[in-house]
Formats: sequence, C-alpha cells, structure tokens
Amino acid sequence: MVRHNNQLPDNLPQLQNLIKRDPDSYRDEFLQQYHHFQSVLDIFRLEPDKENKSLCESIMFLAQVAQCYLEDMATFPQTLVDLLKTHSTTLDPEMRNTFCRALILLRNKNLISPLDLLELFFQLLRCPDKALRTFLENHIITDIKNMNAKNKDMKLNSTLQSFMYTMLRDTNPKAAKMSADIMIELYRKQIWNDAKTVNVLANVGCFSKVTKVMVASLKFFLGRDQEEDSDDDSDREVDLKGIMMATKVNKKTRKRQKQLDAAKKLYVQNKKKKSKPVAFNFSAIHLIHNPQGMAENLFKQLQDGNERFEVKLMHLDVISRLIGIHELFLFSFYPYVARFIKPHQRQVTRILQFAAQASHELVPPEMIEPVIKTLVNNFVTERNSSDVMAIGLNAVREICLRCPLAMTEDLLRDLVMYKNYKEKSVMMASKSLIMLYREQIPTLLAKKYRGRPTEASVEIKPKRYGEVMAIDHIPGTEALLREDAPALEQEKEAASDDSDWVDVDSSEDECDALLREEKSKNKKSITMIKSSKDKAGKDSDSDDASDGEDDDDDDDSDDEGEWEECSEEEEVEDEEEEQNSEPSKVADSKRKKNDAKTKASKSNTTDSEQEATASEKTLNTAEAMQELALTKIFTDADFARIEQERVKKQVTHHSRKRQLETERSEFVKLDAIEMIYKRRKADREERVESMKKGQEGREKFGYRDRRQNPHCSKTNREKMKNKNFGMVRHKARGKVKKSFREKQLALRKHLTQQKKMK
Repeated sequence: MVRHNNQLPDNLPQLQNLIKRDPDSYRDEFLQQYHHFQSVLDIFRLEPDKENKSLCESIMFLAQVAQCYLEDMATFPQTLVDLLKTHSTTLDPEMRNTFCRALILLRNKNLISPLDLLELFFQLLRCPDKALRTFLENHIITDIKNMNAKNKDMKLNSTLQSFMYTMLRDTNPKAAKMSADIMIELYRKQIWNDAKTVNVLANVGCFSKVTKVMVASLKFFLGRDQEEDSDDDSDREVDLKGIMMATKVNKKTRKRQKQLDAAKKLYVQNKKKKSKPVAFNFSAIHLIHNPQGMAENLFKQLQDGNERFEVKLMHLDVISRLIGIHELFLFSFYPYVARFIKPHQRQVTRILQFAAQASHELVPPEMIEPVIKTLVNNFVTERNSSDVMAIGLNAVREICLRCPLAMTEDLLRDLVMYKNYKEKSVMMASKSLIMLYREQIPTLLAKKYRGRPTEASVEIKPKRYGEVMAIDHIPGTEALLREDAPALEQEKEAASDDSDWVDVDSSEDECDALLREEKSKNKKSITMIKSSKDKAGKDSDSDDASDGEDDDDDDDSDDEGEWEECSEEEEVEDEEEEQNSEPSKVADSKRKKNDAKTKASKSNTTDSEQEATASEKTLNTAEAMQELALTKIFTDADFARIEQERVKKQVTHHSRKRQLETERSEFVKLDAIEMIYKRRKADREERVESMKKGQEGREKFGYRDRRQNPHCSKTNREKMKNKNFGMVRHKARGKVKKSFREKQLALRKHLTQQKKMK
C-alpha cells in the first residue's frame, strides 16, 4: 500500500486523525507542522493586530495532538498564555477566541494547570469583546464546578477567591461586573457557598464605585436561598390515567404514543420532585461577619450617594433585613424612613415593608413609636380612601408584631375603634390588630376586646423590654405525665406496627374527639366559675368578661375599685350610727360583724391553703417536666401527643374561626401589607360560572308549557311559533282597517249576493 505523504501537509484534519491512531509513525509530519507553526508565529509577532488564518489552523492542530508528543509540546501552552497576556487587547477577535479555545483543549487534557488558566481568563475579562466575555464566563463556572464535583479543592478555591477579591476592585467596570456575576452564580450552584464568598461581595461588591457591581451585589443579598427549577414541563400536573385511557380507546398513532411517553416521563419527574427532601441552607445574609458595620456603611452610602430611587430602595431593603435578622441598633434609620411614609410617595408599600423589617424586640419602643404615629397620622385618617387606611393598619400590625411594646394604650384604643368602620377592608385590618394584641399584650386592650382567655394565653406573660424567657423544659410535656399518656403511646405504636398505610379519616376523628373533650371540659370549668361568681355577687363582671366584643361599656376594673372604696366609707358611717343607737342594737350589730369577720378570715385561710397547694402542684409538675426532658428520649408518638396538647391550649371557649399567625418571620411579605379585604372584580369566566351556578335547579327561561298532559296535541297558535317565518308571513301582517267607502261597497256586495241566492 502506497501512502500519499505529499497530501498530508495540506490536509491537517487527515493528518490529525492519523497521528492520534499512530503517533510514532507520523512523528516527522508532526515536527514539520510544528516548525511551520514557529515560523508563522515569528511573522505574526511583527504585526500582531492583523488576522493570520494559517497561525490559527496550526494552533488548533497542535492543541488536538499535543497529548501524543508531550516532550516536544512542553512549552506550547505557555507560549499561548504569553501571547494572550501580551497582545490581549490588540489581537483580532477571531484569533483571540481561537487561542482561548486551544487553551481550553489543553486544560481538558491536563496539559496546563487550572489556576494559571483561570487567572488568565479573569484578566481577559477586561477585553472589549462581549462574545468572548460570555464564553469565558461560562467556561469559568463550568470548570470550577467540575473541579469541585467529587471533592472540594479548598486550596484552589481559596486562591481563586483571593484573586476574585482583587478583580472586584478592578478599574475596568466590565471585568468587575463579570467577576461579581461569576461569584454569585457559583454561590447559587452551591459550589462557593461559604462565608468567604459572601463577605467578599459584602465588603467589596456592595460598596463598589461601579453602580452595576453594587446593584448586582445588593440583589444577591435580596435573593432567595435556592432558586427552584422553573421548568414548565415539570411544573405541570399530568393526568396520566386519562391519557392512557385515551390511547387505549383511540386509534393507535405515533403521535399519540409519543404523547403517552412524554406524559409518563413528566409523571415520574413530578413524583421524584415531590419525594425529594427539602434542603435547609442559610441565606447569604446570615453568613456576614460584621453585619453592624455593613449596615452602618450602607446607610452612610445611602445618605451621601446620589443614585436612582430604585437603588435607594435596594439599600433600604438590605439595611432593614440586616437590622431585623441580626437584631442590630441603627437608630438613625427610623427617622430617615419616617420621611417617606406618605400616601402619595412612590413605592410607599415597600417603604412600609422596610420599616416593619427593621423592627425587632431589642429596639427601644421610643424609637419606633414616632414611626407608628407618623404612619397613623398620614394613613389612618378618614380623609383618605379605605384602601389607604387598610394599608396603614396592616403596616402598624406588622411593625407591632415584631415590636409589641412600641404601641401605646391611647393609640391602640383609637385604632381599635375602626373595627366598626363602614368599609370592610378597614374593619378587618382593625380586627387583625385586636387579635394580635390578644395574643401578645392583652392588658393594653379594653376588657371587652380581650376575648375569653385560653390556657395558652394564660401561660404566656407579656415580656418587658429586653426580657428573655428561659425555658428549662419542653412545652407541652405535661401531657406525657398524665395517666392516659402510656396507653395512647402503646395504641399508636400498635397502629404503626400493623401496616404502613395511614388512615387519615380515623386520625382526624381522634383529633376531633380530643378537641371536643377539651371543649366540654372548658365549658364545665366556665359554668363552675360562673356559679362561684354568682354566689359572690359579681355577676356584672363575669357577664362583661364573657360578652367580649359585643358590649360597649367601659372597663370594669375601675368600677370595682370605686365600689370597694364606697363600701369602706359606708362601714365607717354604720359604726358611727350604731354607737349613737340603743345598746342592745349595738351589741347585736357587733356580734353580727364579728361573725362575718371570722367567716371572712376562715375563707381567706382556705383560699391561701388552696393557693399553696396549687403552687406546690405547679412546682412538682415543673420539676417532673424538667426531669422528663433530661432523661427521656421522645418518640414520634410523644411529639404527636405534645402537638395535640399545644393545639388544645389554643382552642378558645367560643371556638375562634381562625387562629392569627403571630410567629415572627425573618422577612415581611409585601402581601401582608397590601392585603385588602375587598371583592375583586370578576373576569368573564368567573361571571359565566356564577351565572350557571345560579341557574341550577331552575326552570328554563322563556315560554312555559302549562298543559297538564304533556302528550296531548298543541294548538295551531302554539305550532305557529316553531314555523319558519316565510310560512306565516301573510298572517303576521294582521288586519288592515277599512275606510267607510270600502265598508259600504263590501256591504252592498254582500246584500246583492244574498238576493241572488234567494
């Protein structure tokens, strides 16, 4: 077989294929091409700004076969790196792109260290070539992801992060922005999700002089922990049973088979997505080392800067999140925000959201109180619309949820009066504020607004400023100390051992039965309390307490104090009258008073004994709960019992329709402030659906057939309604009125005809 060696120098793809198959046999041809590359390179260095296609072909050929001749190609990668470093800005864009692709090929064959290549690519981000920057960004992210796929290379990551720290300070805005985007993307892909990356963006990115870098860093701290995959196919619910049935019934075609396969695939994906465990990761804002310093510097940058309004809102959002999550002290933030709390202010609901996010229990109430007063004065007034008033009340509720002590008793009394407002949106917002303070500080509300106390509300005491409630036991474990707890636990274990299937209806029935038992116990206790109060002669107080919001009287505590003072004065007057009366009457009255005093002293002693026994019982239960928390390992059944106990305590005597969620979340949702109870305008589909619902069970609109026998025949008049108009057009014209002359002629004609007939 004769080899055509003379064609190989001109056909590089063929030579590349032959060298990869047999490197030793084609070593001479390779050296010939390598010498040709060196000569072309010398020519290129004379004019580096001109395009040289021959050099590009030689570089790509050598990069493809470099692993076959490692000794000869030892200096080739460094030659390309030097070319790019020296002539990065003057090179032709196509040649620069070719050099980068050749280096990536060498990197994939481990002929160049990843650190050197990544540092070079970071420097090439300064080039004024958008396509190249996008290409390099994708490669950097992919390469770092592949290097950390199996095990994280901490040394390499630390070196690259330090280099990135310098790149964010680069004078070239495009390079700095691209570096920030790469770091943010690597954090979102859970590759560089450590504190060092976060603090580099916090200390450098958020305070960059380049607005785009600063905005990207602020958006990073405002983002979520993990962005869910937004695949439209995986989000759709698949009716697999219906598609399979349609495939069985209909004609078998390739299209229907493809649809069935796609539906099966989507069904499996959705099933995997639902069974996937939830990932709990800290958001970036939790990993900041110095949140107080960052908040102060951001606030100073906000005051001194002259950025757009949207950028200022980003600053306010990040600062408020830092203050709320880390419970910082930045007292100058609240007067600054109060300046923008006006109904006509642009994006005012977001500013109200920031004010609520920056509130927490450690902020002195006198700092947040002016914000609430400004909010009430500007929003919650009858000169504004009902929507504005409802938004203002919702914002007050969100602020007070995080700092309940900021509300004063007088201001709360005024806001509570809006519960009888004519607009439902304002009324519901005011009622939500009442529900909040029923759970937090019921003593601030008037007695008629406090509602009936529950076991949970009695146990929770309002905290003072800076007070921390330390708990030495698990709340709700008193349910495990009862006699019926082991039996319940055994039943649950037996039920769990029987089968893996869970009977939802039976579990719900058990919960309902427990709740009904608890309600019956509460009702019995209420009747006992009422009977004891009736005997003591305090029916008015118990009635006022039980009526709740329906009564419009004032607080009864003041009336009780006045009644006691009057009774003492009356006793003194009675004693003076008795001294002036007859001696026998005086003796009788004294004897009666002494008997009453002895009875009162006995009742006081019995009350004190009962209080002592109750306190001893509480101490014993507290010690038992503490010992149980230290010694026992709780099972799932125990936790279920504890959860049932917690739910029982929250059930009120009058079975409240909904429980207010008073748990403090990290971020304030904008819907919580903009939520207005108003009937939204229905679209056409909703209107048609409501019309159809209203027509159910109703006779058909129009002519109703009133015949008793539906099978009998119809009259000609009824049949005429179903005929075509052309058939009855002559009858639809009706009779035309005749003139006097026409009537005269018709009568004459009629008379003549009768004469002829005779």
